[in-house]
Amino acid sequence: MPLPPQVTDLTSFDLLLSVARLGSVGRAAAEHRVSQPAASARLRQLERRLGLTLLHRTTRGSTLTPTGALVADWARTAVDAAAALALGVAALRDTHTRRLAVAASQTVAEYLLPAWLVALRAAHPDLSVVLQAANSADVAARVLAGETALGFVEGPDLPTGLHAATVATDRLTVVVAPGHPWARRRRGVTAAELAATPLVTREAGSGTRRALEQALGSSTVPLLELSSTTAIKHAVAYGDSPAVLSSLAVTADLAAGTLTAVPVVDVDLHRDLRAIWPAGMQLTGPERDLFTIAAGVVR
Repeated sequence: MPLPPQVTDLTSFDLLLSVARLGSVGRAAAEHRVSQPAASARLRQLERRLGLTLLHRTTRGSTLTPTGALVADWARTAVDAAAALALGVAALRDTHTRRLAVAASQTVAEYLLPAWLVALRAAHPDLSVVLQAANSADVAARVLAGETALGFVEGPDLPTGLHAATVATDRLTVVVAPGHPWARRRRGVTAAELAATPLVTREAGSGTRRALEQALGSSTVPLLELSSTTAIKHAVAYGDSPAVLSSLAVTADLAAGTLTAVPVVDVDLHRDLRAIWPAGMQLTGPERDLFTIAAGVVR
């Protein structure tokens, strides 16, 4: 079945994802090594092709509209799959290149693994790494299935058959739009109030969602479920509902003032980020080196 013409240009969707992550068309253009006018023209072509407004443009820069955030969220899987395909094909072309497959939950994949992989590359310059980003439940399933020897998760639950070791710690942060009533609360909110409030949240199986539910001792109330942190941040910034995200993911947004942190007064929202591999198996080679880097570089 041929692809619909609206979605065949993955480069434009990748550019949109860069705008979402970097906060401006100019910085996205620089990352893609094209001029800003060329990037703007490509994004306008994408909007015309889809019949949707994806960017809110002002004299201060461009941000994703709520519709744009949703499109970026949906496009992420296709763009990541294309990148994985390209890496796999490149590895097959060069029989001398060693290949390491790693699966990681979204927070680890976006905010921690890049630094770890740079350090690994210095030790293994001929190593090709294929990164599979998924939620914690899917990462555990892939390690159990033998698709990858090493994974990284942020959720508290693990199926039997896996060994786990903490490599870093993280803290969950409640965030709201600056105009939200909670933003004016000096003493924050209680765990009971948070548990009863509809949230913009990740999908079932997400480590962040499960860690929050374990800390609160109850299931969360999803107002909107999205599969990427970037989409959640945009939905919170443009809406009137809170979200709970990794502190790693919201540092820049809090500094920029697009989101406001709200303390939770009576619950500990710290969590462990863990490396996982099949029980009874010893890590060797690049897998062992990556684990050592992760456990020793980032605290």
